[in-house]
Amino acid sequence: MSGLITYQMLIDGQWVDAADGGCFESIDPSTGEAWAMVPEATAADVERAVKAAERAMYEGPWASMTPTERGKYLRRLGDLLADKSEDLGRIETRDTGKMFTETRWQAKYIAEFFHFYAGAADKIDGKTLPIDKPDMFVFTDREPIGVVAAIVPWNSQLFLSAVKIGPALAAGNAIVLKASEHGAAPMLEFGKLIQQAGIPDGVVNIITGHGDPCGKTLTSHPSVARVSFTGGPASAAQVIRNTAENFAEISLELGGKSPFIVFEDADLESAVNGSIAGIFAATGQSCVAGSRLYLHDSIADQFLARMVEIAKTIKIGDPQDEATQMGPLCTAAQMAHIEKQVALAKTEGGRILTGGQRVADRKGLFFEPTIIECPRQDMTIVDTELFGPVLSVLRFTSEDEVVAHANASQHGLAAGIFTRDSARSVRMARRIRAGIIWINTYRVISPIAEFGGMKTSGYGRESGMQAVYDYTRPKTVWMNLSTTPIANPFQPR
Repeated sequence: MSGLITYQMLIDGQWVDAADGGCFESIDPSTGEAWAMVPEATAADVERAVKAAERAMYEGPWASMTPTERGKYLRRLGDLLADKSEDLGRIETRDTGKMFTETRWQAKYIAEFFHFYAGAADKIDGKTLPIDKPDMFVFTDREPIGVVAAIVPWNSQLFLSAVKIGPALAAGNAIVLKASEHGAAPMLEFGKLIQQAGIPDGVVNIITGHGDPCGKTLTSHPSVARVSFTGGPASAAQVIRNTAENFAEISLELGGKSPFIVFEDADLESAVNGSIAGIFAATGQSCVAGSRLYLHDSIADQFLARMVEIAKTIKIGDPQDEATQMGPLCTAAQMAHIEKQVALAKTEGGRILTGGQRVADRKGLFFEPTIIECPRQDMTIVDTELFGPVLSVLRFTSEDEVVAHANASQHGLAAGIFTRDSARSVRMARRIRAGIIWINTYRVISPIAEFGGMKTSGYGRESGMQAVYDYTRPKTVWMNLSTTPIANPFQPR
């Protein structure tokens, strides 16, 4: 372990090791070598973190703060994040293999999410109800829901944490966040900013470890009131089973196999560039990657010729190098899964137009930008999330046909539609069963706009004001304004 950076968890304002001293290696995907040691949280560590959050929630200074005061802490955190975006980007790139140009930009932009929720903190309001009873004044108040368990994957950890931490703290909750075992370092570095912002001890706790016992203990804990989970459907199913023990509310943001639909009247240059970015940005390791490309038959050959040409020029290399355009995959398991699915696609009749294999001359988890033309909708790869730089391409001839194919999926996270026909774009947006629809653009986000999926892509929404209200529960208050005593119901009439 000599030369490796050693990290600790943030629990109750203190940096601590796992209770039993356990830890695991963090691997740099670009080299395949260990670079850091991360604590392996035990059930006892989870218990300590949840209890710290519970105390902060109901007993500490956080409990008595006004919404305006909470907002000031969130703004301060956003300012620090923007200032430290380059440092955080470097760490995230080393830990996950994502390109530095992306992680740096993303860390800086995520500051806007904390600024948004800083402003939202004192905009949470209830209602006065026009009740149907005389002499009754009835209103609703919105209270924080309680201790929140936040589970984030390795990709886009800072962003996925911001859309959970921001609204949860704005609403007055306390959080225990479990960072991914495949890229915990950036979240632990982020924990330092939480302390610098002055957020009271125990309000945000960051633990690291694997699904069992860390994730299981956290999501089933009796003091946890809400679980916000981002990850894969298999893990989500286990989380749902865990919450049956504590009846916690739950939101799920899961995987996708998003259709990217290009009609014959589309701006082809824009659509090609959008599709390239939608599948090969972040090495395809995005839940909203446009991994199913549907092309109108009349423009398919022209479109693919240009797309293949661009894909072959993508510079693959060191993700820390700003000249690099595509970095490595994050884990060896991803590589094995992608190789298996590409091989299966070939046996099922898929035609590889470019890529299809590891980068031969590089050490690390590098896979070529890959485009596979698929002759049939029912091929396995068409609706299997690969989480890598692999694009499945199919052709269509009519609007009804492509709608049927786009919706013939277990997923329903996002979709892209490229057409100059405004009426058609609205029709398609209404007909495609997905939580996010991008028209003549792709992979755009904002703290103002909600996002989330349907079907096996999950339920619940993150970002926007709706997320704030999701971290509260309404309380109804009845006030009798009458000076007349309540009648004795047992007095003879």
